[in-house]
Amino acid sequence: MAQNRMLKFVTLSKEMPQKRDATARAQDFDEIYREFAAAKAAEQAGRCSQCGVPFCQSHCPLHNNIPDWLRMTAEGRLREAYELSQSTNTFPEICGRICPQDRLCEGNCVIEQSGHGTVTIGAIEKYITDSAWDNGWILPARPLQERGESVAIIGAGPGGLAAADALRRAGVQVTVYDRYDRAGGLMTYGIPGFKLEKDVVMRRIAQLEASGVRFVLNASVGETIGFEEIRGKHDAVVIATGVYKSRDLGGPNAGATGIVRAIDYLTASNRKSFGDAVAAFDDGKLDAAGKRVVVIGGGDTAMDCVRTAVRQGAKTVKCLYRRDRANMPGSQREVQNAEEEGVEFVWLTAPKGFAAGEAVEGVLVQRMQLGAPDATGRRSPELIEGADYVEGADLVIKALGFEPEDLPKLWGVTGLEVTRWGTLRTDFHTHQTSLPGVFAVGDIVRGASLVVWAIRDGREAAESVLGYLAEAGAVAAE
Repeated sequence: MAQNRMLKFVTLSKEMPQKRDATARAQDFDEIYREFAAAKAAEQAGRCSQCGVPFCQSHCPLHNNIPDWLRMTAEGRLREAYELSQSTNTFPEICGRICPQDRLCEGNCVIEQSGHGTVTIGAIEKYITDSAWDNGWILPARPLQERGESVAIIGAGPGGLAAADALRRAGVQVTVYDRYDRAGGLMTYGIPGFKLEKDVVMRRIAQLEASGVRFVLNASVGETIGFEEIRGKHDAVVIATGVYKSRDLGGPNAGATGIVRAIDYLTASNRKSFGDAVAAFDDGKLDAAGKRVVVIGGGDTAMDCVRTAVRQGAKTVKCLYRRDRANMPGSQREVQNAEEEGVEFVWLTAPKGFAAGEAVEGVLVQRMQLGAPDATGRRSPELIEGADYVEGADLVIKALGFEPEDLPKLWGVTGLEVTRWGTLRTDFHTHQTSLPGVFAVGDIVRGASLVVWAIRDGREAAESVLGYLAEAGAVAAE
């Protein structure tokens, strides 16, 4: 059955260009694609072995009931599959697109481990929820009863939005404050549109607004609004700011024109996709077109940068990483995608400075070798003396990861404790900080991590906030 639909998909796709009406052609293609996608989803879902110990589920941070919604999809019970998926995951269509499934559910699939190729769990999760949107099954939340308590959420990224959704469904009045002009955090301005389409994010935000979540944008805490002012307006606060402070590089000419931060580069690209005017892109500073691009780093952000540069029409794109491929922190699937798109990876290399005139002309590169494992278990890179060279570059993008901002200092808050890494110190079970009624979730607690972990934190913190509100209400009633 699936093979017949595949044949139909290919055959009709070839015939469609003969049609003169572009609208009719697009409608036909959409119909054929949806039929093909449905068949592929059912086929892949039917491969699930329904094993007694579902490692896919245990390796999902949200512990999604993957085997059951795969079975429902294979049986054509798509709405039930969506409802089960949504019960544990606030944004399944987003996780289906950007989760590193090769490191989580799919990488631990029993069928994958036996050498027969994993069930494509992420693609099915995406298909289920996209179908739910198409069929009108996803509606604004309507609490059974409205409550008088008010909760502020600082940060409109995945952790904050997950908490907002859970609290609003419980009837709590929720206001989300964010420093940017659009909600979504890194889902909006960090992750490229070819991985996560921006209309998918905006659609979820619109649903939250329709559910009664209030958004206050362009609200920079410590500048345009004070933390204590926010705290005074609400019964509880959830901090979900993420981490935006970029790790930097020193060395000769480190401040030369053409050496930019990954967050600035990706934000500019994403803003252009919204149709915004971006001066630093329009004047060429953050546009890779026609340039020799070098990206420094080996994580998922580096992969986003190299693949964005390819799409912008870079002359060449190279990625420098100080370890080898096996010790790279980013998704191996992303590395493979980048290589297929023409990116060259230069393993065991680290920058020690830059060659520059009026602008950057190259990266001063040191060759490395791997020594003994470090505390994380990965082999430590060691310098090879006398093996330096210059890697030519017109645009250098620093993708070295992110660190937490000093929130107590930025916000002028006393008593808000941080760890030795600068992240907010919270109770492991409740997510409550050292300040009563103030909770924190996501990267500002964990350090730079995955969207799916932020969603889990947001959902858990919402439960703790509800408990805190109930206890506060009981005390007030005495």
